[in-house]
Amino acid sequence: MRLENIHNVFFVGIGGIGMSAIARWFSMQGKTVSGYDRTSSPLTLSLQNEGIEIHYTDDLNLVSEVVKTDKLHTLVVYTPAIPSHHSELQFFMEHGFTVMKRSEVLGVITKDQFTVGVAGTHGKTTTSSMVAHLLNHSGFGCNAFIGGIMTNYNSNLILGKKEDVVVVEADEFDRSFLRLFPNISIVTSVDPDHLDIYGDGKEMIKTFNEYAAKTDKEGNVIIHESIKDNFDEKSLPGLMTYSKENGDVKVTELKIRDGVFEFNYHGMAQVISGLELSVPGFHNMENCIAAITVALKLGISQSAIKAAVKSYKGVKRRFEYIVKNNNLVFIDDYAHHPGEIKALISSIRALYPNKKLTAIFQPHLYSRTNDFAEGFAEELSKVDELVLLDIYPAREEPLPGVTSKIISKKVTQGNQVLIEKKDLLSTIENMDIELLVTIGAGDIDREIPKLVAHFNKKEVGHA
Repeated sequence: MRLENIHNVFFVGIGGIGMSAIARWFSMQGKTVSGYDRTSSPLTLSLQNEGIEIHYTDDLNLVSEVVKTDKLHTLVVYTPAIPSHHSELQFFMEHGFTVMKRSEVLGVITKDQFTVGVAGTHGKTTTSSMVAHLLNHSGFGCNAFIGGIMTNYNSNLILGKKEDVVVVEADEFDRSFLRLFPNISIVTSVDPDHLDIYGDGKEMIKTFNEYAAKTDKEGNVIIHESIKDNFDEKSLPGLMTYSKENGDVKVTELKIRDGVFEFNYHGMAQVISGLELSVPGFHNMENCIAAITVALKLGISQSAIKAAVKSYKGVKRRFEYIVKNNNLVFIDDYAHHPGEIKALISSIRALYPNKKLTAIFQPHLYSRTNDFAEGFAEELSKVDELVLLDIYPAREEPLPGVTSKIISKKVTQGNQVLIEKKDLLSTIENMDIELLVTIGAGDIDREIPKLVAHFNKKEVGHA
């Protein structure tokens, strides 16, 4: 497929965070972009505001005639989250259109560019956004396809000059990352996930090895020190390890001052002193030193790196402060795996050791809930007060016997309630909250404006 011959691009599942970044890219290349998604969201509305036509009913009559008739110049992109019985997708597949998965298209876009791929069952969105910001803020320039909305850019896409480096999330779901051709790879974590795809953790790690081994022989694989034993080091070019305290890249002189990490970077035979990172979380500091390593590899100066780190504002829904005042601290996070929740809660506890922590958790996927119920319960038992919502199914059909109750039964602290999402506000009204975190990768973020309005009303009532 030659991208220059494509005039129309139709996305089946355009509202996904990864799909929407590619949709924006094609739109900025002057292609006519349109698509379908199941529900309207802030992301689809922003795409519509950018001139992209979107409909929300699976109905071929809502697809433009040009898209349906011009096979030669139309590309159809779909996400594996779309069910196979989707009528629009079936039409394009059965009538000889060029139909590609999102990961295949990303592979085509990046194939001839110097690619930095960031893989990991968690940490890849923040780390890839940090790499992109360091390259962009320093003036080096990059294209970037990120699986979250970068606060600095209010977008999941950065568009640089054609000859720039491209930064991409190397997504393990559906083995998507095997479509990429990385020159530099970062691997942040390999905790078992997507077992509906892989069957077990060993098969998943084997596939991560395949991905890392695809890295260009002249390039580098940068992996977290704690997971290096999962990899065949002989097959990995330019292997480097990183972590807070150990590895080829590490941190010294760490201080936390007013919620800001101050630290020195040691790696690449260099020391960068006096770095300041205002995004909370020890895991984010580790993500940062991996990103700095890439920037140094690409020849970016220490002074430019320091300025970029200081100006980095994070990714929406990754330890995002919603409210931060004397009466309430409200944090929102996308965490949807026990390992991510562990890192999140430990970071919150380090910042606010004397506050009562209330968590609202929405499990994501029946399969993940079933696979990791014990791990979820173990981490959620570490909060002071838990509100557990029903499961967000996303692409999945229900599994017999799998509900949020299987987590609830295993939670060891007694101060918890299990409710449907529709009852969230009425539940919160009866609680005295000083430190709140909303957790989950589903649609829990749509409740945030309602929660904020509730807290504002409560504060006015107390005034």
